Amino acid sequence: MKKIIAAFLSVFMLHIVSAQEAPEGLFIGSKAPDFKAKDQNGNEVRLKDLLKKGKVVLVFYRGQWCPYCNRELSRIQDSLQLIKDKGATVVAVSPEKQESIAATVEKTKAEYPVLYDEGLKIMKAYDVEFEVPENTIIRYRNANIDIEKNNGSNGKYLPVPAVYIIDKESTVTYRFFDTDYKKRPWVKDLLNNL
Repeated sequence: MKKIIAAFLSVFMLHIVSAQEAPEGLFIGSKAPDFKAKDQNGNEVRLKDLLKKGKVVLVFYRGQWCPYCNRELSRIQDSLQLIKDKGATVVAVSPEKQESIAATVEKTKAEYPVLYDEGLKIMKAYDVEFEVPENTIIRYRNANIDIEKNNGSNGKYLPVPAVYIIDKESTVTYRFFDTDYKKRPWVKDLLNNL
């Protein structure tokens, strides 16, 4: 009986620990961590510098191979002037290497900074990164999507698709965070929250 209880407790504790490790993202009212990274043109982009100009719309996306990401980034590009008219800057962040980011820019026509998150520093700071399970990696490979090749040293990690609006005081004023990668915010929602 003691062995059964011990086994049950072990499984229960393992479940609790793994549940605690799932990303939750930042919440409204949180302080947004500063970051710096290189964009698609090799320019260093720093959040602190962008916030001096106004609010920042920070978008985490999975990669150039993701049609939902490309649609979202294209919609943002199509509405970029409306976002700028509200005094905001858009920045997108990906775990993919520069070559893959170039493919994203080509597909979406993004004119805003698209950053390579080397070492997953930004994704970790915003609590959006997770390790893709091996069975999913295999499914993607069977569909000719090699996450590890696209990500290079960032390996099997992806972000939960998330969008934050950060005000000039570095406070998160809007959050979209959904583990269902098919769900994305409407640009109208972003504009209403700027």
